[in-house]
Amino acid sequence: MTSVNRKKTVMAHSVNPHAPLHEVETNRALARWLAQILGWDFGGSHDGQQAVGPDLYWLPTQTLIGTETAQRLGVQGPEDLWGGFVEHDFICTKAITHGLLNKHAVAPIGWSPLFSKLTRGAVLDGVTVFSLKDARLAAEHLLYSGAMRFKPIHASAGRDQRVITSLAQFDELAAAPDAQATFSDGVVLEQNLSEVKTQSVGQSFIDGRVLSYCGVQHLTRDSEGLEVYGGSDLLVAQGGYIELLKLELPDDVREAVRLAQVFDDASNQAYPNFFASRRNYDIAQGLDVGGQPRGGVLEQSWRMGGASSAELAALQVFVEDPQTCAVRVSSVETYVDQPLPSGAREVYRGPAHNGDFLLKYVTVQSYDG
Repeated sequence: MTSVNRKKTVMAHSVNPHAPLHEVETNRALARWLAQILGWDFGGSHDGQQAVGPDLYWLPTQTLIGTETAQRLGVQGPEDLWGGFVEHDFICTKAITHGLLNKHAVAPIGWSPLFSKLTRGAVLDGVTVFSLKDARLAAEHLLYSGAMRFKPIHASAGRDQRVITSLAQFDELAAAPDAQATFSDGVVLEQNLSEVKTQSVGQSFIDGRVLSYCGVQHLTRDSEGLEVYGGSDLLVAQGGYIELLKLELPDDVREAVRLAQVFDDASNQAYPNFFASRRNYDIAQGLDVGGQPRGGVLEQSWRMGGASSAELAALQVFVEDPQTCAVRVSSVETYVDQPLPSGAREVYRGPAHNGDFLLKYVTVQSYDG
């Protein structure tokens, strides 16, 4: 991905018309900040239906789905947006993480069996199903080896997931009134690990610059007491994964980077029309039912995410000081109204999705502390 060496106009684009205010405003704030960093213009928000002009650069809240959508926005490749594009909806979900039960299993149009072959060993044991019948057979198979996790493919932030330890528990779940629709939409059934640590690994390609990073996510409690995303701490290198791996990293982090690379390469090969300039992967590392260490990619994010503000903070450092090789950045989300820490940049302050308070900000530290 090379620089186009011309000034563009950055457009915020909230894909979901029913998105909560904090998501819409965060999208606008990040698009405005990105324009400032690159010395480009900020064009405000776009509803996806208005006419588009030349030299637009998009920051959508979701992965763009379908050729018609991309063409309507004038997006032809990764140099036209900070995010990603897929031909079919399921490709940008956790559905692709695992293969189907067998060659007779129900599959959506566009499904690539090549992906699961290429990622064998880079993901946990699991099966993706698109029918209740396939799910029952897959559950029988997986439960022989211990507990499994039930994960609807369109759920996010761990919502609607549950751990299943027996067929009787699965059958109870399958008897729910909405079970048929849930499984037809797509469900991942995956081995459950204990003592899990989740690593974040990814890259961003923006105007000819490459940022590669590793880090961890944090949880916090919202106003209702539920555990939700609370931010990310990232170590960001200027350059590719080669530059990131030159830094002093623990062995488990190096392994997480390797797993992310396998998953990323498989995405390009199995779905050749896919492209993305933001590629984020969550990697779980923990213990299997036998107490042995096990790790694997859980899912991908080819769109604006919770760590995007941290990535922009790193980009600003690299633009302002091109000699900087790495930097530590943190995005924070808290449901407590409080002053900003010294040197922090506010991204959003206002109502949360449930009407209560939410604050988002980002901080920067030097690589060596």
